[in-house]
Amino acid sequence: MDFTLSDEQLALQQSVRKFAQQELPDIARQIEESDEPASIELRRRFGELGYLGVNLDEQYGGAGMSHLDAVIVLEEIAKISIAVAFPVFESCFGPSLAIAHFGSDEMRSRILPRVCAGEIVVAVSMSEPNAGSALTDLSTQARVESNRVVLNGSKRWCSGAGHSEAYIVYCRMDDIPGAKGIGAVLVDKDSAGFSFGKRDHHMGFRGVASADMYFDNVEVPLQNVLVAAGGFGKLMDAFDLERCGNTTMSLAVAQSAFDYVLEYCQVRQQFGKSLIDFQAVQLQIAEMKMKLEASRLLLYRAVVNAEKGLPSIAESSVAKCFANEAAREVTGKAMQLMGGYGYSKEFPLEQKLRDAWGWGIAGGAIDIQKVNIAASLVGRRFNQRAK
Repeated sequence: MDFTLSDEQLALQQSVRKFAQQELPDIARQIEESDEPASIELRRRFGELGYLGVNLDEQYGGAGMSHLDAVIVLEEIAKISIAVAFPVFESCFGPSLAIAHFGSDEMRSRILPRVCAGEIVVAVSMSEPNAGSALTDLSTQARVESNRVVLNGSKRWCSGAGHSEAYIVYCRMDDIPGAKGIGAVLVDKDSAGFSFGKRDHHMGFRGVASADMYFDNVEVPLQNVLVAAGGFGKLMDAFDLERCGNTTMSLAVAQSAFDYVLEYCQVRQQFGKSLIDFQAVQLQIAEMKMKLEASRLLLYRAVVNAEKGLPSIAESSVAKCFANEAAREVTGKAMQLMGGYGYSKEFPLEQKLRDAWGWGIAGGAIDIQKVNIAASLVGRRFNQRAK
């Protein structure tokens, strides 16, 4: 068991880091100020560099590399800004991977090359006003009629809503209650009857669009069915990989906050000496470093054990849960060490803290991950509705 990156992976890491540090900070600042998503020009630049679909097959325009390689690329870009990195996240760990694993040959050939070129972003739409953690309560209906599917209902908390060009929509495709009636359909943004509500603006995640989504007799071709009714388990298997993308984003936010505050503590003078020379500061720095290293190892385990397949729910949940909590702790400690400077918008720590909190909510809240972990330990799912 080797935890050392190969020479090729180290070269990849260094090249992405150099690009990110040289070309992305100004773009990231503009996005943070405007709260507008990354431009299609930036997405195409990512595509030209091979940063989109790192772990997708080359026949679809991807790089044909491993999930670990995708983690390396995503972390370096997300250290600059999660909003700048969001197209990379969606292409390497989001619904594009569900299409790669479960879509038809026609769907893969139609969608994935455009994702890898930066022409489109595919977002996943799961939650509804009354179905978040209790996802199997979703009520959006997809009725199959001859050679088409007709959708009716509404969705909420879709990252990318209103901005992404296509959506994998979890919906009820059969009258069977619970998970057995759920499937997923690909819906283009410009489909007739598909509309969006007022843009959400969050505490963090600036530059990541979100809005309510409405489906009023939206018709899509039958070939746009990704997973038919009864395929909820497949969808959640793919979502285990998305959790690893979430973990990477959390890690990137925390690592970048740590890197900044470590440098700050070496140059900031108080009581006649650098902050780093105080034992209390040394202890805080050490604790932050331990959390980062543990997060990274848990993430690497999950994606390496998956090879090019899908990670286990246990390993992906452990990695996500730990990294989500670590990111909140590390960014909080970093802000405290910087004092008033950490709380000022003139410095990056307050943004890092705001973004860190979001990842523990997105993609399945922290407590839901703990339920998943317990379920994997005893080998069965828990019925939260049982009294």
